[in-house]
Amino acid sequence: MKHQDLLQEIERGEVRPLYYLFGDEPYLMEKCVRRLLERLVTPDLRDFNLTVFYGTDNRGEEIAEAAATLPMFASWRVVLVKKADALSAPSLETLSEYIQNPSPSTCLIFQGDKIDQRKKFFLEIKKRGGLVEFKRLYDNQLAGFIRSEASALGKKMEGAAADMLAYLVGNNLQEMVSELEKAVLYAGKREVISVDDIRSIVSDTRVNTVFELTDALGEKKLYKAMRSLDTLLRGGEAPLLVLAMITRHYRQLWKVRELREKKMSAQEIGKAAGINPYFLQGIIRQSGNYTVPELRGVFRKIREVDTTLKSGRGKPGVYLENLLFELCGGESSESGRRASQ
Repeated sequence: MKHQDLLQEIERGEVRPLYYLFGDEPYLMEKCVRRLLERLVTPDLRDFNLTVFYGTDNRGEEIAEAAATLPMFASWRVVLVKKADALSAPSLETLSEYIQNPSPSTCLIFQGDKIDQRKKFFLEIKKRGGLVEFKRLYDNQLAGFIRSEASALGKKMEGAAADMLAYLVGNNLQEMVSELEKAVLYAGKREVISVDDIRSIVSDTRVNTVFELTDALGEKKLYKAMRSLDTLLRGGEAPLLVLAMITRHYRQLWKVRELREKKMSAQEIGKAAGINPYFLQGIIRQSGNYTVPELRGVFRKIREVDTTLKSGRGKPGVYLENLLFELCGGESSESGRRASQ
């Protein structure tokens, strides 16, 4: 089941007695948990009808006992188990017995990262409740998500404004929504959030530096790219987020490069690649600096750095600097400086 299906069920009031929420998108997962709580337990009765456990600290017997308890002064009781993937095998065995015959007045919600859907425990939950997966959004889904969230906050967004916010923040949805809420406040009574609004609420230094970095890489200007990377890292930007920005830019370059080889017009390229006209000409121009085989090589290098950064080994800044050196064709800092002037 997808998270959208769960939200629709909650909206219709068709709540199941069992859910296991899993995946690598925490914002959407927490959003669904909040919606379930809002639907099932009023704030004044949460002391009586909401119990929170942690798989790292609690046993299956405690969780099953709480789930079997009748709600007080209400129709529903909610039992929430966070870090459920840390539950021990004996605890899962105990809970499997409860899952065979769950209380119809309790919504038992498990939250975890990964599951093995072949195991009996998860097969039983799927049979009597729901397994709900939360995946990180792809780059081409971010602008749509932003517009949807803006609509829920009573605003519309210029297409370029949504694209810019997606480009600057990436798929960290918690940060995305936080920045969007700032934009809503900044726009005040105006109905539409503009590019200028996004530039105003996101640090000017960050906005300019992100675009300077990606432009420098697109133009293969090493010195400018190194200078922008240094500014971002010294400003506290997370190395993995910087790598995500670089990845998105090269993904666009690759897509546009392939479309150019099909002799498509700029308008056709923009539509096929899903790139807003506000950014399109720059991407088209930069794509001419790379061949498709070069771009394939770029992604091999990016994957290697991504794996290394996630391993926690070494100094992230050094790995990113080495990546920039390779992406810009291995030119020296001096030649990069001359090329940028």
